[in-house]
Amino acid sequence: MSTINPYLTFNRNCEEAFEFYRSQFGGEFAVKMHMNSMDCGVEIPADAEKLIMHIALPIKGNILMGSDTLEEMGQRYAAGNNYAVSVSAESEEEGNRLFSGLSEGGSVQVPFAEAFWGGLFGMFTDKFGMQWMVAFVKRQQPA
Repeated sequence: MSTINPYLTFNRNCEEAFEFYRSQFGGEFAVKMHMNSMDCGVEIPADAEKLIMHIALPIKGNILMGSDTLEEMGQRYAAGNNYAVSVSAESEEEGNRLFSGLSEGGSVQVPFAEAFWGGLFGMFTDKFGMQWMVAFVKRQQPA
């Protein structure tokens, strides 16, 4: 079964917000990537290189995730739409099924396809106006 976690987006203060959340919940970040840490196919402006591309804070079996928005990547920050439900599928088939079913009648922003980080990823707003992300992380096969 897939897992569901909240995904928050920020206007250039994601790292500050997540340091605050960590001070309240405790724990360590499972992932903390800056915009300049990977080649995502978009030129990152110099003033945005240290913004957060993706961060994850495990909290008692859940994961609070987030990133900064970047207009160069087609994102717009607006208070009230700066969240999504993030679904981590257990298989490519499950990811395809959930993305296709949940996005039906909605608006797809990013089709469910290969992502620059090596997995599958897609984003959409469902027919009820809720924002979703669906991902499947491909596991390395043992040699």
